[in-house]
Amino acid sequence: MSWHHKKRGYHHGNLREALVEAALALISEKGAAGFTFAEAARAAGVSPAAPYRHFRDRDALIAEVARAGYELFARGLEEAWADGKPDARTAFLRLGHAYLAFAREEPSYFSAMFESGLSFADYPELREASDRAFAVLRGACEAVVATLPETNRPPVLMMALHIWSLSHGIAALFARADGARRTIPMEPEALLEAAVLIYLDGLNSGD
Repeated sequence: MSWHHKKRGYHHGNLREALVEAALALISEKGAAGFTFAEAARAAGVSPAAPYRHFRDRDALIAEVARAGYELFARGLEEAWADGKPDARTAFLRLGHAYLAFAREEPSYFSAMFESGLSFADYPELREASDRAFAVLRGACEAVVATLPETNRPPVLMMALHIWSLSHGIAALFARADGARRTIPMEPEALLEAAVLIYLDGLNSGD
């Protein structure tokens, strides 16, 4: 899967977008907490005071990056799920692959979304965007649960949290590119697919 977002240089009228792009580049280089508001302004090619026209501080800028990331993430998950075609299980595995692809291909967005430490209470628009992405996974789980024997159907929310935890954990394991990462003799997609199949097979054969 390819993830696309518009990249623009700074010119009069799109300072907000230029600051977001600058923040993405700085996150890639220094991490979500590793740069200042002034550095973002400098990277965007504007004065230190200019960002305050759109953002009250650095955290507000990171929140906008995270919000945009969740929007991109949700669209990609929806595309991968494709209304559960050709069947729920096949589409469900495809959805998991899309999760891993986003973490791999958009690490700056992923970091802003999950590693910035921003509070949803402070940024309700961030919670709304996050909920839209999670709703795709929850809807997919609901479709898969409907294919299971009636006596073995778990609560949809519980299943969604299980699958999200699996996907996120595997994405985080493979995100490390340094010597601290344990050698894993499987590709992330194969690892996630095996875990999901074991999970679903367990539900199918449950007592």
